[in-house]
Amino acid sequence: MSVENLIIELGTEELPPKSLRTLAEAFRDGIKTQLDKADIAYETIDFLASPRRLAVSVKALATGQADKVVEKRGPAISSAFDADGNATKAAQGWARSNGITVEQAERLKTDKGEWLLFKAQVKGQATQTLLPAMIETALAKLPIAKPMRWGSNSMQFIRPTKTLTVLLGSELIEATVLGCKSDRIIRGHRFHCDKELVLDHADNYVSLLREEGFVIADYEERKAIVKQQVIDAATKENGVADIDDDLLEEVSSIVEWPITYVGSFEDKFLDVPAEALIYTMKDNQKYFPLLDNDGKLMARFIFVSNIDSKDPVQVIEGNEKVVRPRLADAEFFYAQDQKSTLESRIDSLDSILFQKQLGTLKEKSQRIADLAAIIADKIGANTTDSKRAGMLCKTDLMTDMVLEFPDVQGVMGMYYARFDGESEDVAVALNEQYMPRYAGDQLPGSLVSCAVALADKFDTLVGIFGIGQIPKGDKDPFALRRAAIGALRIIVEKDLDVDLSDLVAASAALYGDKIKDGINDSVVDFMLGRFNAWYQDQNVSTDIVKAVMARRPTRPSDFNKRIEAVTAFRALEASKTLAAANKRVGNILAKTDEAIADSVDSTLLVEDAEKALADVVAKLTTDLAPVFASSDYNTALTQLAQLKDPVDAFFDNVMVMCDDTATKLNRLALLNILRNQFLNVADISLLQS
Repeated sequence: MSVENLIIELGTEELPPKSLRTLAEAFRDGIKTQLDKADIAYETIDFLASPRRLAVSVKALATGQADKVVEKRGPAISSAFDADGNATKAAQGWARSNGITVEQAERLKTDKGEWLLFKAQVKGQATQTLLPAMIETALAKLPIAKPMRWGSNSMQFIRPTKTLTVLLGSELIEATVLGCKSDRIIRGHRFHCDKELVLDHADNYVSLLREEGFVIADYEERKAIVKQQVIDAATKENGVADIDDDLLEEVSSIVEWPITYVGSFEDKFLDVPAEALIYTMKDNQKYFPLLDNDGKLMARFIFVSNIDSKDPVQVIEGNEKVVRPRLADAEFFYAQDQKSTLESRIDSLDSILFQKQLGTLKEKSQRIADLAAIIADKIGANTTDSKRAGMLCKTDLMTDMVLEFPDVQGVMGMYYARFDGESEDVAVALNEQYMPRYAGDQLPGSLVSCAVALADKFDTLVGIFGIGQIPKGDKDPFALRRAAIGALRIIVEKDLDVDLSDLVAASAALYGDKIKDGINDSVVDFMLGRFNAWYQDQNVSTDIVKAVMARRPTRPSDFNKRIEAVTAFRALEASKTLAAANKRVGNILAKTDEAIADSVDSTLLVEDAEKALADVVAKLTTDLAPVFASSDYNTALTQLAQLKDPVDAFFDNVMVMCDDTATKLNRLALLNILRNQFLNVADISLLQS
């Protein structure tokens, strides 16, 4: 079978930059799925993409399907022939459908019986024949939330389509998709390429676009170029570019031929909090802010143009002219906001609903303040500062700066609190209340901040659960999963000694009759359930999490200590034996309806093996009591691992379910005490071997 390289390109109007990678990867995956389904071999498959094209490149694609033999099983022999050995109607009908007679059929013998069998020779189809439908299917399955129509066409796509190119080697594959008939014509850069490009071979796609079309079609290459250009520009300015991957992705999805420039603005704007300036530069203008070596914002910014201008000064001045009004707005709002204190804005929160059934933001702030004080008392934070920060935590939402630049909420609260003379812990808490904002984000620094952040998250969780709006599937409009994971991270990583049940109950009490009763366990279980994904990300085995979850420890820090202990225990040689023994003991106890004593009667111990086990268990029970009291689970399980040999000897030499009832119950009591020692940490019977 011969092979050729394949290129598929759909030319479009400018695609949404934030969706470009997603669309390109989905297109590639769709073509891959179709090729795999059709059993067409290839070496590699990659996506190529720029603002005006989605493309897929397949290396060493087989030019056709391999011929194959398809086995078609017919009726069982018992039903294929009657008592006289004549073919039944069922057998005859099956044979006719396959173009053979019953006599021409083979026999398939298995340990379950014998059947008629026909081995059909299926000739593979040419790849050229199959590709058009594959492309159409792959494009139809792209994740497009809002498809659009254009002109008088009935077809829909994310943006109007212009060209379609499908080349298998040098051969043009005829296809019509989304109103475009395949052709060798591809479009270059909108401004730098004023001619149609003719693609003669799939291998030349990337080079033709680069050399004549002023388009870098390889997305990852273009992204790397943008990043390096920005870094180089920053170095020339003796600064460091503020590059985050989301912005880098978006900029790389806007340009086809990246050219980087440096612009500047007046130093006076640096009196405005840097976060606000950075936000407007990055989010509104797609600029990369420049920081000095101390991390302070410079009056410079880097931007990436899609045009290699003959007059760069004009391009730079144009961008400076555009950004200046945005910075001026920030300067004005900052000055205006300082004319009113955050405290004076508390009453205005009554005009904003948190949720219709749960009241206003002022009511939420009061609940956060009260709960933050409760939490502060439990974790050793300043209760006065915690309550004050909770009361003020949403007030910056009513400032002009945050109304104009929503992403700086919290940050501006911190600056305004400092301006108002609030304590530093209160000011910082107004910013850190939202931490962690996303996976991997930093946690609140101070205990006051932790108290407010936890109070905010628990208030949301309890309130939304309390009105029955529990997340279902991928629908989570109030981001309860993120809130739960954030709360757990704060508690675990800060090693805070708090109980989820206590905090949920305290939060529910503050809501009064706004929420329904009986939701406490549901909220706790929901939060504990987030541990599954958490520990999966840390490569902790699912069975370890299940073993700990079976005990339902509601103190997250305690939960984590148990996870660490069971993980270490599982690495011990004795773990498999003891896990199996615990499972066996659990099964035995589950079948017993009789009452089992809490202690062992030494006078009823008969066998040497049960006496030895009883002695070890008794000693460990005494020795481990203070160990469990201090939650030193790792030490406890390490010591319990000593039970391996006596447990093995017990089960090898002792009949638990003997005829003598008293002896039997005494042995069950011994096993129950043994099992309960492990259950102080986790149900290790759930560990997989």
